[in-house]
Amino acid sequence: MDTILQDMHAIMRCQAQYRQSYMEQFGLKSCHAHYLMALCAEPGISQEQLTRRIYANKSNVARQLAVLEEAGYVRRESDGTDKRVLRVYPTQKAQDLLPPILEKQALWARFVTEALSEAELEQAAAILGKMKRRADTFLEAMD
Repeated sequence: MDTILQDMHAIMRCQAQYRQSYMEQFGLKSCHAHYLMALCAEPGISQEQLTRRIYANKSNVARQLAVLEEAGYVRRESDGTDKRVLRVYPTQKAQDLLPPILEKQALWARFVTEALSEAELEQAAAILGKMKRRADTFLEAMD
């Protein structure tokens, strides 16, 4: 089992290095691609929801959103009904960056999975989906 988790971690670290190679031209870090994809998919998501969506801790999310806001990729606003809630919106600059990010992500996914058959892809997706649901359940139980 340790080998599976080690391999998953290695794949994610390789992906982060690949993302860094194209995000740095925009003055951003690898992790910012994940933030921008999530925010463009759900504009106005609360900062708290984003924390759960991308599996990051609150302080990291706040810090990275500050970087993105300073660079003009996002804006944060207080919720109209609950001033304690911060809503996060992608700017046009973020939306313009989304297509190249998605293109690079698709290229990565094709490269990493091209040696797998359709049946292997389906099986891997099913197994990883089960593992993700278990991990989610574990984290929810910690709250």
